Amino acid sequence: MLNQHIIREATRLTRSGQLAEATALLQRMLHGERFTDAPSRTSGGIALAGPLIIDAKANSMEEPESPPQSEAAPAGRPHKYPDLPKYKIGRRGIAWRDALKRAPLPEPDIVPEGARFIEATYSSAAGSRTYRLFIPSRYREQPLPLVVMLHGCTQSPDDFAAGTRMNLLAEEHNCFVAYPAQPSHANHAKCWNWFRKVDQQRGRGEPSLIAGMTRQIMDQYSIDRKRVYVGGLSAGGAAAAVMGATYSDLYAAIGIHSGLACGVATDLSSALVAMRQGGSDRAGVSDDLSLVPTIVFHGDRDNTVHSNNGDQILEQAMERLSPQKKVHRGQVPGGHAYTTTILTDAQGRDMLEHWNVHGAGHAWSGGSPAGSYTDPRGPDATREMLRFFLQHSLSND
Repeated sequence: MLNQHIIREATRLTRSGQLAEATALLQRMLHGERFTDAPSRTSGGIALAGPLIIDAKANSMEEPESPPQSEAAPAGRPHKYPDLPKYKIGRRGIAWRDALKRAPLPEPDIVPEGARFIEATYSSAAGSRTYRLFIPSRYREQPLPLVVMLHGCTQSPDDFAAGTRMNLLAEEHNCFVAYPAQPSHANHAKCWNWFRKVDQQRGRGEPSLIAGMTRQIMDQYSIDRKRVYVGGLSAGGAAAAVMGATYSDLYAAIGIHSGLACGVATDLSSALVAMRQGGSDRAGVSDDLSLVPTIVFHGDRDNTVHSNNGDQILEQAMERLSPQKKVHRGQVPGGHAYTTTILTDAQGRDMLEHWNVHGAGHAWSGGSPAGSYTDPRGPDATREMLRFFLQHSLSND
C-alpha cells in the first residue's frame, strides 16, 4: 500500500511540474529506503530525509548544458569506462548522465576513405530532426541496404558512429547508415522519449519522425526497400524496439543494445521501475502483431538498464514463437565471456538472438574508445548486429 501511495504521489508531482521531488520519491522507493518524520523536505505529507538526489553518489539534479570535454587518452593507454553510468530526470524526461570524458572525433574514426558522411534534415507535422547519412564509397546507384542507428542519451550521431564503428563495417558490406539526432529541445539530455505513450504509436511523435526520415532516404537514394533495419543503444535501443513494434512493414530486423522492450513503460514512474527491474511480464506484447527479427545485447552488470529487460525480450519471443532454442557460450580472448541464445521459427529462420555479455555494464559491446559508452572487451556487437540484419529481408516474412 505504501508503494502505491508513493507512486500516486510521484505522478501528482510530475503533473504539477515538480520533477525533482517526484524523482527523489521514486528513487528512494526503488532503493528500499525508509520514509521518516525527521526534519526534511516534504512532498504531500511524505517526508524525504536528506537532499534530493537520484543515485547513491549524491549527484546534483542540475543538468549541464553540454557534456564535459577532455583530452583524449594518451596513445597506448585505454580509456576508462564506468560500469554504472548514472541516470536521472531532466526537464523533459528521463536522462542518463554521461560520466565519460570525450575528445574531438577525428574524421577517419567515422568515415572510411572515399565514403561520404553528410548531414540532412527531415520535417513533418510532428516536427523536425537532423541526421547524418553514411554513403559507402562503392555506391553506384545500385539498391543497397540501409541501417538506421539511434544513439543513446547525451550522445550525438558522430559520437555514436565513432563508438560503434558501424560506418567502417557498412563500408565493408556496402550499406547506407543513417544516424538521427535527438535535439536537446526534445529531451534535455538528448534521449529518445521511448517511455511516452505519444512516442510509442505509429504515425505520431518520434516514431513518425524516424520512419519519415527513413522513407526520405529511401526516396532520395537507391535503397533496397526489403533490407532496411533499425538499431540503437540504451534509450535508442528502446526506441528501436518501438520502431519494430510500430513499423514492422518498414524494418526487416531490429537491434536492441542495453535497451527495453516496447511498452514496458508509459510514463515517468513506470519507466524508472522498468529501468531498475524490468517491466511487467506482458508489457508491450500484442498477439496480433508479427514478430520482427531481433538481436539483443545486454551486459549482466548493467545497473542503468537492468539486464532483466534483455531477458524479457527473449521470453516474449519464446511465448509467441514456440521456437527451437540453441544456446552457445563463448569467450573473447582477453575480454568478456558471453552466452548467446538463438530462437528459430518453424521454417528454421533465426528470429531472435540474445547476447548476454558477462561482466559488462551499460556500454556498447566491442565498441571503440573513440566514442562514449563503449566496452572494447567485446564481443563485437556491431559486427554481429550487421550480420544478423543482412540475413533478413521483408521478402522472408
